[in-house]
Amino acid sequence: MAESVERLQQRVQELERELAQERNRRVPGSGEGGGGRVRIDKMSSEVVDSNPYRELLTPGVNQLLLFDYDKVELANMNRLFFQPHQAGLSKVQAAEHTLRNINPDVLFEVHNYNITTVENFQHFMDRISNGGLEEGKPVDLVLSCVDNFEARMTINTACNELGQTWMESGVSENAVSGHIQLIIPGESACFACAPPLVVAANIDEKTLKREGVCAASLPTTMGVVAGILVQNVLKFLLNFGTVSFYLGYNAMQDFFPTMSMKPNPQCDDRNCRKQQEEYKKKVAALPKQEVMQEEEEIIHEDNEWGIELVSEVSEEELKNSSGPVPDLPEGITVAYTIPKKQEDSVTEVTVEDSGESLEDLMAKMKNM
Repeated sequence: MAESVERLQQRVQELERELAQERNRRVPGSGEGGGGRVRIDKMSSEVVDSNPYRELLTPGVNQLLLFDYDKVELANMNRLFFQPHQAGLSKVQAAEHTLRNINPDVLFEVHNYNITTVENFQHFMDRISNGGLEEGKPVDLVLSCVDNFEARMTINTACNELGQTWMESGVSENAVSGHIQLIIPGESACFACAPPLVVAANIDEKTLKREGVCAASLPTTMGVVAGILVQNVLKFLLNFGTVSFYLGYNAMQDFFPTMSMKPNPQCDDRNCRKQQEEYKKKVAALPKQEVMQEEEEIIHEDNEWGIELVSEVSEEELKNSSGPVPDLPEGITVAYTIPKKQEDSVTEVTVEDSGESLEDLMAKMKNM
């Protein structure tokens, strides 16, 4: 019986994928019969005014897999993404509708379930490792835009096990700060390497929220953090610029702290420790590059004015102005040397002592 249920679930998932592929093949449009146009498989890189999506297209992103189990509520309108008429729809369904209207040439795959449950976690892992643009290949990047630590730890566990690079993001409950974090298993700290107090103390975060009370939420803060996240996603996918391992945002002081954290060798996640060992082996196998220090060659460039530098000191004068160089240990040099004391060539004049006192000499000078 259990096997039959599992087989039925697999068939349902296959049908969902086939439906998604058919839905992706034909996108909404104003064509006759409302069937829409066939999606463009490959878009031209040429920027022309006739392309209606040239300002809205997300370059480098051809497919999106969306996971969420929540429904759209009117309280979500401050996200500036959902619309009032979408209230009651699943968030993944509403997100797909909005994004498809913006750019109908992106492939979408939506999954309306909670990734933290045991039965859904395995399917979530499967889609990460096999749901790439080419079926059977892993996705390029996982993005975490969740609002609870349980979901973050679930994503962290899956990515550590699969060796999947992901980006975590979040906004504080007082809505005036946020951050993004790039996590490369084995190379950088995972979410379990330096967990928040709530996670480290194993506190049920549900007990920290009062029923019916929503945390503060500013669309501006969320927009800034989302923009920073997407900017770093593009840099990562298209391989340009510098991707921040951690970039924070403090709206009160307009402060953007950055840092990078090494993985914790005693991380609680065994797969993180395993990935760290794999990364060390990978680094050790790389060929070592010898750093060669080349002496700078002094170049005297010719110039059109025929100007050249001539020393005003002759070789003889330079030799006479330098003293002997003392014996010093290797690597130590003197800034200058004390010149030899030259003998005075003027003949000394000696005066005989007359024996007169100073008073007698002063008296003679007065009489002169």
